[in-house]
Amino acid sequence: MAAIPEEKKCVYNFLGRSGIQVSNLCLGTMTFGEATLAAGIPGQSNDEESFKILNRFGEWGGNFIDTADIYGHGNSETIVGKWLESQPRDKWIIATKGRGNMGTTVNINNQALSRRHIIEAVDASLKRLRTDYIDLYQPHGWDDGTPVEEVLRTLDDLVRCGKIRYPGFCNTTGWQLQKIVSTSEKLGLNPIISLQQQYNLACRDSELEPFQVCKNEGIAVLPWSPLKGGVFSGKIKRNQRPTEGRLGWVAENEKRGSQAGPAYSNLDEQIFKTLDVAEEVAKNKGVSVPQVALRWLLQKDVVTSVIIGARTLAQLEDNMSAANGWSLSKEEMQQLDDASQRPLPYPYEMIFRMNGNRLNTNVNDSYVRSKSS
Repeated sequence: MAAIPEEKKCVYNFLGRSGIQVSNLCLGTMTFGEATLAAGIPGQSNDEESFKILNRFGEWGGNFIDTADIYGHGNSETIVGKWLESQPRDKWIIATKGRGNMGTTVNINNQALSRRHIIEAVDASLKRLRTDYIDLYQPHGWDDGTPVEEVLRTLDDLVRCGKIRYPGFCNTTGWQLQKIVSTSEKLGLNPIISLQQQYNLACRDSELEPFQVCKNEGIAVLPWSPLKGGVFSGKIKRNQRPTEGRLGWVAENEKRGSQAGPAYSNLDEQIFKTLDVAEEVAKNKGVSVPQVALRWLLQKDVVTSVIIGARTLAQLEDNMSAANGWSLSKEEMQQLDDASQRPLPYPYEMIFRMNGNRLNTNVNDSYVRSKSS
């Protein structure tokens, strides 16, 4: 494939308040490895295809790879691990996640965030990834059954013994994230440095609470599903129900329900109006709709790295072209903001309106922007 000009390659941002820097696009690997029968999602990439995608991602300047134990029931981590063996380990920032049931037999303790399960999950991920340490380890979601103190002490112990370098978290509400931050401070533990959260032009709810915590505490935001499961792929049209590929599969399996890939019948008029704006901006800029959706995220000051997924090299090339070399204007960002903004519910509308531009940096000096110069 063609060489990539330096000015088009990824830029690097500090990962929250840590001292490490990651590419502004992160390669998500949920499509690596055959899906289990329980998932049944079509279009997974085999080893050979996955290796090509990983290699090309590196050529684009990417250094940040995200996986999870539950992806393909371990198959994604296994593929990444096979590839990682041929690479200089210190070049790559590897992130993985755990919480789901990875057992081969029915066992109620093979899940959630108990000390026992987290340690077992980390050991199993290390083995599949064929590495001595995980750069960023993230519980895949909150656990009502385990005290947050137990979760955070376990993550801290794993940092201290060298199995993980930094802890992060995924999929939280605002109060949960603040509880995590406050408990870590109270106990003197290694703090979480990142929040992996769904964020895209069709899902902006986290701006109301979780991202306010991230801004105040210097936590990096890592958006997942930046194209909303293909909604902003450029293939969704009004009154044209998709029939092929992953989008077709989602349309045919609407009862399954998924935050990542919404049912076609749940795409309301505002989403289509946002698509209209994205298509117009893409046309004017001479880029694709996915690139516009990704660039919109990359220009949000709370975002450190956007997690993209690619099943083919062509998809990777299109997504990576959003990394650098061009930008959306203030006016274009505002057009996309306005089109995608849902009415603010109480009390957010009242709070934001009353405060306006009253940002006192002397009060909010704990927020350190994660963007590198």
